[in-house]
Amino acid sequence: MPNPFPGMNPYLESPDFWRAVHNRLIVAIADFLTPQLLPKYLVDIEQRIYQISGEDALLVGIPDVAVQRSPIPATSSTGNVAVMSPPVTALRVRVPTTVEVRESYLQVIEQETKKVVTVIEVLSPTNKRGKGREMYEEKRYKVFGSRSHLVEIDLLRSYQPLPVFGNDIEGSYRILVSRGDCRPVADLYLFNLPDAIPAFPLPLRGGDVEPIVDLQALLNGVYDRAAYDFRIDYTAEPVPPLSEADTVWADGLLREKGLRG
Repeated sequence: MPNPFPGMNPYLESPDFWRAVHNRLIVAIADFLTPQLLPKYLVDIEQRIYQISGEDALLVGIPDVAVQRSPIPATSSTGNVAVMSPPVTALRVRVPTTVEVRESYLQVIEQETKKVVTVIEVLSPTNKRGKGREMYEEKRYKVFGSRSHLVEIDLLRSYQPLPVFGNDIEGSYRILVSRGDCRPVADLYLFNLPDAIPAFPLPLRGGDVEPIVDLQALLNGVYDRAAYDFRIDYTAEPVPPLSEADTVWADGLLREKGLRG
């Protein structure tokens, strides 16, 4: 069964799925763009690698801290034998550890000059919180200070979106297209759960034909190839949870499609 949602599927935002969705979507965008950009441009998949620890590590698929009580062994007493008090109940906790994060992104490179013309980022939770956000914002500002274009795709409702100025409209999801020759002005595409994901032009060198990226079709292709219709339990609520209004809307949609009783 195809993606039942007209736009972003909120169930794909779950920590159980997002890491794979992110990687598959990066590859799908690269495969879509490469034949359209040759021979002038190449599309490379790059990786950003860094370490995180503490609560931020939970964003990359480590389960939440489980609090469990240790079992107390049964004791028995006979006659005047002294009985020791049971030990204090222990809590199961997690100590700070370091996790290596690998984040993929795309670079469109002009073959003749070997210069990066466009950077394409699909955000993950680690880009929007803690140390990962600090590192991503640093890279973001470097791109803004260059002549390279930036396409930033945010398909996650969790955490604060990356900053832009001059926008007072709220949206659950967003695509930012920042052209190196137009800054500080940029194009911001905002959309919500009931909306289709908007298509956008990929910025290139002046005078070149810019391909239109149909992100909705690419995401739906990822959904089909990865068989998420078999993996997702649509009778449960998505993680993170939806707003009250979106919950009502999604419930009606899923019932209409026969995915809920």
